[in-house]
Amino acid sequence: MAFSLGVDVGSGFSKAVLCKDGNILSFAVVPSGGNYKDAAQIAASKALAGGGVAREDISLVTATGYGAQMVDFAHQTTTDISCHAIGIIKSMPSAHTIIDVGAQFSRAIKLDDSGRAANFVQNEKCAGGSGKFLHVVARILHMSIEDIGPLSLESTNPVDFTTGCAVFAESEAVSRISEGALPADILAGVHKAMAAKIINLVVRLGLTEDCVMVGGGAKDIGLVKMLEIDLGVPLFVPKEPQINAAYGAALMERQVK
Repeated sequence: MAFSLGVDVGSGFSKAVLCKDGNILSFAVVPSGGNYKDAAQIAASKALAGGGVAREDISLVTATGYGAQMVDFAHQTTTDISCHAIGIIKSMPSAHTIIDVGAQFSRAIKLDDSGRAANFVQNEKCAGGSGKFLHVVARILHMSIEDIGPLSLESTNPVDFTTGCAVFAESEAVSRISEGALPADILAGVHKAMAAKIINLVVRLGLTEDCVMVGGGAKDIGLVKMLEIDLGVPLFVPKEPQINAAYGAALMERQVK
């Protein structure tokens, strides 16, 4: 049997996936905080403990993501674009477009007929189309991030946000609260503003079905539904969309140097 470990160090969360013969054995997701090196170690240790596997039994550790270079115990590093492609094709071979909504960045990835990443586009420095937007509004509304999606689906009058910037959205959300807007309508408005930015990425890339959504943002059912309505196509969401890049990293073969 062969054990492999994929570690995806993102700006918001670090993820580790332990695989046995290519199948997920266990995984862990931890906040990246201000020390990517420590976050990677913690995530890896949790995943290994969850699978009951010792680190010396791992044949290959592949690191990816924003802080991949900080994973000093990795045998190799690779791009998260490639990892997303490898991870999603394992569960959905017909996928041709991936929408990745992370904590700091969102991107659209196009896959060729063989399942390899052929092209991608990413949002600019503004985090208006990323998970940071959701966390900002959740904090203002004193809500858990997990409760945002279900509550937003109760909206009957989504608020129109004039800004698509996560920074300025904070003051705008406070203004909407003072005007008496309901939390559900504010959240639906946030999803609407985020969806507009994400769809712009997809349009620039060119939408080709089947379309998949991954990243922490894919755990928000309200955002998923808003994107499905605006795109006019169904979105396939893996059972654990936040660990897809780490899973792809765990499936990566050893690079020949």
